[in-house]
Amino acid sequence: MHGWIILDKPLGLGSTQGVSAVKRVLRQGGYGKGIKVGHGGTLDPLATGVLPIAVGEATKLAGRMLDSDKVYDFTIRFGAQTSTLDAEGEVVAESDVRPTRAALEAVLPRFTGPIEQVPPAYSALKVDGERAYDLARAGEEVVLASRSVTIHSLQSSPSSLGEGDHRASDGGGAGRTGDAPPPRPAGAVPLPEQAQGGLEDITLTAHVSKGTYIRSLARDIALALGTVGHVTMLRRIKAGPFTLASAISLDKLNEMGQARGLEEILLPLRAGLDDIPALALDPDQAGALRQGRVLVGIAADDGQYFAMLGDRPVALVEALDGDVRVVRGFNLD
Repeated sequence: MHGWIILDKPLGLGSTQGVSAVKRVLRQGGYGKGIKVGHGGTLDPLATGVLPIAVGEATKLAGRMLDSDKVYDFTIRFGAQTSTLDAEGEVVAESDVRPTRAALEAVLPRFTGPIEQVPPAYSALKVDGERAYDLARAGEEVVLASRSVTIHSLQSSPSSLGEGDHRASDGGGAGRTGDAPPPRPAGAVPLPEQAQGGLEDITLTAHVSKGTYIRSLARDIALALGTVGHVTMLRRIKAGPFTLASAISLDKLNEMGQARGLEEILLPLRAGLDDIPALALDPDQAGALRQGRVLVGIAADDGQYFAMLGDRPVALVEALDGDVRVVRGFNLD
């Protein structure tokens, strides 16, 4: 068992719990207890979507998955900022301002490309050896340094058209279009102009580099619009080369495990390296790489390759000036 199982992580499940679920199914299905399992990118319990689970020798590639780009759908609810920047935390700031769609579209380019962002206090980053979220939960003030990340693209999700607009609201956040806004209570203080016809929430799609915090991105977009906000929905739709198309539910995972059919849903080792070309080897070259030796005089451009003996992965290698060295060797015997 060497390859990838892609979970569609449900709400409330942590990434390590996803790993534990795969280990349990492997054990219950009689696949053995000693199989290595790891995940290729943490997802918050309140997030759903693509969670790559590395099995066997694929765990040697999990680090590369952590470094890969990700794509998320996420919903920002305007008007309240929480301590955790999502729906789990307590409200720490409020605003009556609701941005218009035009205002939102105007600020999105400011958050596209290389940007600086401050991670959430409730994050797994370490401060003086302690997890930031542990310090925050203990009531300590957490100050994290800003970091450079890249937002490759950021746009309104097609499914969010009309979403959260007061004019479309029937009490459920979305509904009829063209209705008059609900009447203001007698004696109520008039809302700012933006709040009267603005968005209660909006769903966006972001293609981001490693290290990007979507909760921070949502916070900063809301602040740029003159209001506050927090994330109410976060769904990862792509991690590296893996998409929801190959993801399975926990129920499906359990079903396939009981039927001893996990091989049917196990993606091959190379699926995590679909952006890396293959390098065909002969048996002598494969043997040399397995012994950690350097191949010389190889006609290959500089860069990384997936070295193969026939259809059998041998190693992830690096070519430089005709020399080929092992980056990660695979023990598939």
